[in-house]
Amino acid sequence: MPKVPVKVVTFDEIVEWSRRLADKIKESGWQPDVIVAIARGGYVPARLLCDWLGVGDLVSIQVVHWPSAAQVAEKAYVKYPVSADLSGKRVLIVDDIVDTGDSVELAKRSIEECCRPREVKTAALQVITSVAKVVPDYYAIEVKEWVWFAYQWNAVEDAAGFIMKIVRETGKTEWCLDELLLAHLDWYGNEYVEKRFGYILYALDMLNKRGLVKVRKCRSD
Repeated sequence: MPKVPVKVVTFDEIVEWSRRLADKIKESGWQPDVIVAIARGGYVPARLLCDWLGVGDLVSIQVVHWPSAAQVAEKAYVKYPVSADLSGKRVLIVDDIVDTGDSVELAKRSIEECCRPREVKTAALQVITSVAKVVPDYYAIEVKEWVWFAYQWNAVEDAAGFIMKIVRETGKTEWCLDELLLAHLDWYGNEYVEKRFGYILYALDMLNKRGLVKVRKCRSD
């Protein structure tokens, strides 16, 4: 088993989950007037929900929680709040995944305090119920055990974060590519390495140019 369980998410799954989420919202009999995407993970799911639900108004709020892949900040905070007047509007806040629930809770509180909405509800494609302190009003998929979901929209960011996690944990800043890939298999598993191989190489080159990781040639047999 890898040290960090990773599930690589496809765009087809995102479309399917967003459709399932939209269906649940419709079945509840509630219809939002405005959708608020939690930046940055909520952008794509929020846009898809606009399409499925026929909502034309889309704005965003940025809540900073995860500084890099599989790393958690000490405290989430609203970095860029919503400045629009949402008086009398039914607002749906959307994120890609809810783990602790801090992001959606902070976003909801911020919008209620500054934007004067009629009603605010929350939604996410997924919720990890084993760690969530707050469960959104609507979600498509329940995840019972913690997994790092690698979405397409932060593939390079994940790859760079995963490399730096290995570097920090091992204390090694100089790597042969083969050594690093073997470390990836141990840390993140075969599925991640196979499906994100190109992104790993791209992120490694970027980190190498920034002087954060040194890449050397592997010794020949």
